[in-house]
Amino acid sequence: MPLEGSPFARFTDQKTVLLTTFRRDGTPVPTPVHIVVNGDHAYFRTYDRAGKTKRLRRNPLVELTPSTFGGTPQGVSMRAQARLLPDAEARWVRGALAGKYPFLQRRLVPLFHRLKKYKTLHYELTAER
Repeated sequence: MPLEGSPFARFTDQKTVLLTTFRRDGTPVPTPVHIVVNGDHAYFRTYDRAGKTKRLRRNPLVELTPSTFGGTPQGVSMRAQARLLPDAEARWVRGALAGKYPFLQRRLVPLFHRLKKYKTLHYELTAER
């Protein structure tokens, strides 16, 4: 549940955000993702072989921008730090994503990851202050 005054409060009802990660040379790479907000943190999932996963290992700094499902920016960006969650901490995130996006995140994404033999990864975002 988002807290009043949370840096992520404006993303609580947002269906899709543009998550921008950065290549080694600093080039930004925006990707639309689904997020859930809980207090002072936001969370998203991806898979182990995604390009953003590789970029996040090198540089956890990201930018978040409200967007359409297709990734068209719809507002002002904010900076955050991403942290890969261990499986034990990710349990809540799996349930929260499944609750907010019942078809996509409860059924379709997990099925796709299983079929492709991807490892599902969950990240926590903390706003830069």
